[in-house]
Amino acid sequence: MLTPTGSGSLGVFRPAIEHLMLRERILSAAILIPIVIFFFYLGGYWFLGLTLVAAMVAGYEYYHMLSVGGYDPSSPIGIAWLALLVLAGGWPGFPISFQAVVSLGIIITLSWSLWRQPRPAEDWGLTAAGAIYLGALASAFVALRELPHGFEWVLVAVLTTWITDSGAYFVGLSVGRHKLWPRLSPKKTWEGLVGGLVTGVIGATLLGVWLFPGVPWARWLALGVILSIVAPFGDLSVSMVKRQVGVKDTGHIIPGHGGVLDRLDSLLFLVPITYYWALWVGPC
Repeated sequence: MLTPTGSGSLGVFRPAIEHLMLRERILSAAILIPIVIFFFYLGGYWFLGLTLVAAMVAGYEYYHMLSVGGYDPSSPIGIAWLALLVLAGGWPGFPISFQAVVSLGIIITLSWSLWRQPRPAEDWGLTAAGAIYLGALASAFVALRELPHGFEWVLVAVLTTWITDSGAYFVGLSVGRHKLWPRLSPKKTWEGLVGGLVTGVIGATLLGVWLFPGVPWARWLALGVILSIVAPFGDLSVSMVKRQVGVKDTGHIIPGHGGVLDRLDSLLFLVPITYYWALWVGPC
């Protein structure tokens, strides 16, 4: 069940609740991060399976959010489509091309929409948007891991994202005063944005120098600046949907963090950027 945004006044209990949520957030991260990194290390079908499951759960959360908001997309069709997009876009040797999966998905969902009432065009657009958004961007996770030194590249992308998000969260929690974008995310602040940018740039630079010895540090500094600037847009994009449908979190599967989509929002923007950086610029 999704949490409504209008939670009312908590008064004197708010600090205790926020402290409990912070403890849950740290505990969940301490348990999940080593497990996830182990799957990164294994690569192959293990990493593919993890990416598929995460993308499909995020898809379920996305379509469920829309249904809570009064919309009527087709979650089974959308989830199946996004799973095929992950495979076609990221897995070498998949028998159907990415372009074919996009084209066939559009044809099938538009044809399906002809029987929908009362808002068939809206149902189609939301179904297609979710599948392409999650499937196309999540496929970059698999494609990045399949590159030479893929494990190291995935670590750079994912750990930089986590460092950026954590820096923004803790700086905003500690000293945040000026609202960044209250229409989309009332808790985010300019102070948190700067904190995330600084920690993200430092984190990406240190990670790159450590994982790719001999590569000029300025190259990782440049990537860190790009990733840290783009990260909030991934987060705010999901916040935009949550605010429109009136929910606080995309789900509750991860204590203290919300849903899987809440944890993937920034990664879905930063992993593709890292993938194309690795292809076009490379480590050296």
